[in-house]
Amino acid sequence: QVHVVESGGGLVQPGGSLRLSCAASGSIFSITVMGWYRQAPGKQRELVAQITSSGTTNYADSVKGRFTISRDNAKNTVYLQMNSLKPEDTAVYYCSTDSRSSLATLPTRYWGQGTQVTVSS
Repeated sequence: QVHVVESGGGLVQPGGSLRLSCAASGSIFSITVMGWYRQAPGKQRELVAQITSSGTTNYADSVKGRFTISRDNAKNTVYLQMNSLKPEDTAVYYCSTDSRSSLATLPTRYWGQGTQVTVSS
């Protein structure tokens, strides 16, 4: 089993910044893809950003140029630096990790419990 914990959410004014962190622990042989998703009230969960173990990144068009995803493979941790925040970025942000428990197993996606980000004046 893998345990995923996010931190760093909160209330910020428009134009401000926040940094989210997510750490995975447990039966981890390797993590392929780590990512951030978000879900606003009344909307479906959507991809914000992903990063592979080699550092290849993918961003939603709505956050390109404002958000930066990074990871520390040694610590099984992923970060999301969010700058120039807008009210429409308000959502619960979820971390995902695609983790393998051994070389012989396929990756399984695990989710964190979510952290609230509110952008408001």
